[in-house]
Amino acid sequence: MQQDAPNGGDAQELEVWIDQDLCTGDGICVQYAPEVFELDIDGLAYVKSADDELLQDKGATTPVPLPLLQDVVDSAKECPGDCIHVRRVSDSVEVYGPEAA
Repeated sequence: MQQDAPNGGDAQELEVWIDQDLCTGDGICVQYAPEVFELDIDGLAYVKSADDELLQDKGATTPVPLPLLQDVVDSAKECPGDCIHVRRVSDSVEVYGPEAA
């Protein structure tokens, strides 16, 4: 399966979620994209809503803003816990992260 390049190709609606069971709490994702990720008091990373609200429900997703796509993709690639999942909204196929084809 071909992955669309972050800086080209089709603009697709993407969402991101974090598997807290695998999160190491390194905070690399927060360094790359603080608008999307945040460390909570438990030391684990979570995604934030468009309204900057921390989403703590297991498997909670948030849309990936197009201007931040490269930062979110870099977060997924650099994550030591391999716990950041970026998938297409249309069919829930993971395009970046540990389960990307």
